[in-house]
Amino acid sequence: MIKLFFIQPDGAIREAMAQNGQTLLSAAQEAGIDGFVAECGGNCTCATCHCFIEPEHLKELFEPSEEEKAMLAFTAIPREEHSRLACQIVVEYFMDGLRVYLPERQF
Repeated sequence: MIKLFFIQPDGAIREAMAQNGQTLLSAAQEAGIDGFVAECGGNCTCATCHCFIEPEHLKELFEPSEEEKAMLAFTAIPREEHSRLACQIVVEYFMDGLRVYLPERQF
């Protein structure tokens, strides 16, 4: 299992365990992590699973697809360099300890 840390806007840290190949969104939902709306069910069509990946970990992830880049233009909180959509990040073993910051809102 891969340990992930989700940091809420108030600074509270919640842990989640993920399996290799699971999406970040799915892992958060299974762990009951608040902060993701995911209106589209994780299909990269709503941008309501916006999150910020700790910059030092961002370089470890695969580049976002053109579809994800386009959807990031529609986030409720302005996009930053380390913005990603949790539905598009597939968790892999090397991501153990990944820190994911949640925005104040998704709408």
